[in-house]
Amino acid sequence: MKIGRGVRQGCCLSPILFNLYSECLTKEALEGFGDFKIGGKIIHTVKYADDLVLLAKEEKVLQDMINKLIEIVRCYGMEMNVEKTKVMRISRQQFPVKIMIDQKQLENVESFKYLCSILTNDGRYTCEIKCRIAMAKAAFNKKRTLFTNTLDLELRKKLVKCYIWSIALYGAETWTLRAVDQKHLESFEMWC
Repeated sequence: MKIGRGVRQGCCLSPILFNLYSECLTKEALEGFGDFKIGGKIIHTVKYADDLVLLAKEEKVLQDMINKLIEIVRCYGMEMNVEKTKVMRISRQQFPVKIMIDQKQLENVESFKYLCSILTNDGRYTCEIKCRIAMAKAAFNKKRTLFTNTLDLELRKKLVKCYIWSIALYGAETWTLRAVDQKHLESFEMWC
């Protein structure tokens, strides 16, 4: 079978080629743009697999970044899916961001899931922590007989730490805990 463009479905080269392609594309498109700094260095994007997050402090900068990205994407023979593209302002001031692609305004969202973590527009992690605790409780309930049977107490503690707390604390390194969040985690600890 002759392939004129791309690779076969499921080919192991696909993610590698996509990463190379998208890296070149975003570097070319976003060179000289950006106003979001971490540790004194300008960060334009956060990328994972085929997901791309653009970072900007100002709405105009973000619009300019998107316009340039679309221009370069089209030069590479690709299109951006406007229906799947969302925008979120992380701020204390909750007013919508007006970002346009081809005369269509992007949908403003209050939260979205990225790399199995819930990001919210207030920058807090309460929703993520409650969701993680709910998943950990569900995992505990699936294995309830294992944790409540005649196994040695120390072994049960190790199993809970391994199978339950790993679910509850996934991504915890990125959380900023407030007193209310700490109380949720402490109550879950007592529940276990």
